[in-house]
Amino acid sequence: MTTAQLVRDVMTANPVCLPDTASLIEAAEQMSQRNIGDVLVLDADGRLEGIVTDRDIVVRGLAGGREPASVHLHDIVSDRLVMVGADEPVTAAVDLMREHALRRLPVTADGRAVGIVSLGDLAVDRDPNSALADISDAPPSA
Repeated sequence: MTTAQLVRDVMTANPVCLPDTASLIEAAEQMSQRNIGDVLVLDADGRLEGIVTDRDIVVRGLAGGREPASVHLHDIVSDRLVMVGADEPVTAAVDLMREHALRRLPVTADGRAVGIVSLGDLAVDRDPNSALADISDAPPSA
């Protein structure tokens, strides 16, 4: 079993970041093109505002019959931003994810979004032979 010491060792680097004025369609296109399930949302000053997942798009953005092109990320981004520093110990990310029931956690360094750490990232690091690690390492299905 490998156990990374810092969040930067397990995170997925170079996250997709979109302005909070981007539409649900723009976010969904990025997710589809890059085979990802989330985008980080930046405010007008380029600061991390939150994260929007594919589930957020469906549940918060489309479920009420709203027009996807007219809904912007600032309309559905969670109002409680939880993040972790890249140089924090991995246990800090685990604790935050557990405490806030999160599957994904934005990672910051020097005030910038530099990555995302997910349950899958932690599973691969903590127990590479687990079922979650196998699923996380598998190529995306079309």
